[in-house]
Amino acid sequence: MTYEKQKLHTFHIPVMGLAYTIDSPIKVAHYGISSVISIADDDLIEKMIAFYSSKFQQPYHEITQKMEDYRAKRITTYLNLVSDIVQKKFGSFKSELCENKAVLEQYINMLPSQSDVRAGLQNILEEGFEWKNKIADYVERHLTPGAIDVNIMTKLDKENFIKNEALPIQYNDAHAALRGFAHSKLRSSIVLSAGMNPRLFSYFEEFSDFFPDENNQLRKKITLKVSDFRSAMIQGNFLAKKGLWVSEYRIESGLNCGGHAFATDGILLGPILEEFKQKKNELIAANFDLMCKALHHKNLPVPSDAFPLEITVQGGVGTAAEHDFLLDNYTVDAVGWGSPFLLVPEATTLDAETRTLLAKAEEKDLYLSHISPLGVPFNTIRGTTNEFFKQQRIDKDKAGSSCPKKFLALSKGNDGKGICTASKKYQDVKIEELESIKDALSEKMYSKRKNAITEKACLCVGLANASYLDNDIKIKGEAQGVVICPGPNMAYFNQEISLAEMVNHIYGRANVMPFTNRPNLFVKEIELYVTYLKNEMEDENDFTKATLKKWNTFKTNLLLGIDYYELLFSKENTFDKREITNEKLQFWRTEIEAIAIPELEMV
Repeated sequence: MTYEKQKLHTFHIPVMGLAYTIDSPIKVAHYGISSVISIADDDLIEKMIAFYSSKFQQPYHEITQKMEDYRAKRITTYLNLVSDIVQKKFGSFKSELCENKAVLEQYINMLPSQSDVRAGLQNILEEGFEWKNKIADYVERHLTPGAIDVNIMTKLDKENFIKNEALPIQYNDAHAALRGFAHSKLRSSIVLSAGMNPRLFSYFEEFSDFFPDENNQLRKKITLKVSDFRSAMIQGNFLAKKGLWVSEYRIESGLNCGGHAFATDGILLGPILEEFKQKKNELIAANFDLMCKALHHKNLPVPSDAFPLEITVQGGVGTAAEHDFLLDNYTVDAVGWGSPFLLVPEATTLDAETRTLLAKAEEKDLYLSHISPLGVPFNTIRGTTNEFFKQQRIDKDKAGSSCPKKFLALSKGNDGKGICTASKKYQDVKIEELESIKDALSEKMYSKRKNAITEKACLCVGLANASYLDNDIKIKGEAQGVVICPGPNMAYFNQEISLAEMVNHIYGRANVMPFTNRPNLFVKEIELYVTYLKNEMEDENDFTKATLKKWNTFKTNLLLGIDYYELLFSKENTFDKREITNEKLQFWRTEIEAIAIPELEMV
């Protein structure tokens, strides 16, 4: 008889940076905790292959950049290595559970309070001396390691060259990363973030693991990180028309998140989740119908029923009450906890200096920056080592990075190749252009424009360096320091946290957050969106009719969000009334209504 194993936890650890979750599955998967690896930086991945091959006494054969398709091969090799290590650790952990009562008790205490598996293990343990006779069978039937998922940021799909000859599109960065995952032994999900890339999405058709097999199984699954229901329907249907099923839609707050922030048009998280809740069956039906037609056309097995479709959410969650509310009120399948795990060395990879910086961070230290070469707002913190080294170069009139990795070299240079806006090569040109018109600008305008050029940070190196520092791996090249990308929620966690403490915090059995004045995640998001709109309006000098329409829509959506929350939180059994009150919502309603959208003067 076979048993369908349920997920052991109701949370997952999302991808963070390039390095921060690069080895999280090795650290936590044996506990049943799912996490996501970034597969953007194959140079970091090659170093992780060498590091973990040595640590777990596995043979290591370097994959150099001189080898054909080296990027995909590195990714495949690392994912296979991670899979092997996780399985080895999981096997050892199961044996330990069956032999060591103290370890079993600790593990039981990590599981959700309402977990059937927790109750089953507890019942066996309470049988006294007979527990060892039954525990092995129960563990084998019910326990499973957490998922080893991977992330591709779809926009990072740089074209590559050999000398001056462009390689075929399948050697583009994101395409090669997808191929690396597709060729791996993993049976997990690829999380696609940053919107739709039609060429990349179409490339999925080349790999049979993403299609149903004769047993109606998907060996590999697709997860889309989305900001609203409309984008989910558009992207899901695009893939379905190719016979591909989206197994999970991962909703992330547009601003109350770490790293790159893709703001909505003022549509708040609560109304977005409500729409998914109300229209989930519509999404399943639309995707399933299109997928079946495509599979039939391709002469592939056509399932009789739709595959499971999960809705998950992440961004700014910080208390057990918020976690439970999202699960219960919106019937989501899991909740992502990101930034707080940066303070958990047992789960993430981060150097001691940066972890201390995060622990000391206050609200004023965390900000939405413009340091990303992608031109997308980027949540970060003041006082990083990257900021120090970057300012040193600026002060010496040597602004810009040497750009050794070029993953973000997406702007076209004069030679037709990509160039990164954080590179010295790019910034030298832009500063020279600015200097040529300096006399026509005010001092304030000149400084503003120069800062807009030089503030860009080398994220490729800065988001990877923490792994080298934490694992004592030599860093070559120009000093870049560490870039870290916590969300605003980081301000309310102020100490290094053990994995057990963090898990118990999530499940409401402990409290690692000492602050009593932390705003509820929904209220905090309102604040972030109001600030975002005000800053946009302040920064825009020559606005157009389209800009004014966008701002008015933004303001209207914020007010509709307030309406939604007032109705939602008037009901019983929601949050503690101290967290969300009519007074707080009314305060933000007044703030939003006071935002004066200018009118376009007719000439």
